[in-house]
Amino acid sequence: MKPQPPAVFERLDLIEWQLCQRLAGFNVHPPWLALLRLASRLGDWPLWVGLILAQPLLHPAGGGQRVVQYTATALLAIGIYRLLKTRLCRERPFITFSGIIRCSEPARDRYSFPSGHTMHAVLFCSLTAAHAPWLLPGLVPVALLIAVSRVGLGLHYISDVAAGALLGLGFALASLQLAG
Repeated sequence: MKPQPPAVFERLDLIEWQLCQRLAGFNVHPPWLALLRLASRLGDWPLWVGLILAQPLLHPAGGGQRVVQYTATALLAIGIYRLLKTRLCRERPFITFSGIIRCSEPARDRYSFPSGHTMHAVLFCSLTAAHAPWLLPGLVPVALLIAVSRVGLGLHYISDVAAGALLGLGFALASLQLAG
């Protein structure tokens, strides 16, 4: 038996699908498509693992604590994100609407809500803002491009990305509060 998503997703899908289709339509331009794919791959894990591993270099006095804080926060976020994703069961845009072009970017599963890529991008940008704000001019544009790539590749709705951003911000703020 196929899991049923909440009714609110059906309404949101109908509101958002045309905009998602328009954004995915820009993928006829190979340089743009290549940039979206690169951003999506960076958001898979390499950028964030690199940022975690760089903490001892960025903060010689407290880098080890930052590694633990960033890793623990990311793992907790992944756990809760997975729980939400498998319980809410919102189908990806390219599955629900045949008019949305899927750009051969592999999806890890059928479900799109919330965007884990965006959640991690905002989470790590927020932690970085607190600990190494001088990195933000380079990190924020990449994080924004990761979020755009998820919609542009037909993998997420805009509300998935917004929910992922809010989750990421929430996890970061909780982490900063707990770490004191």
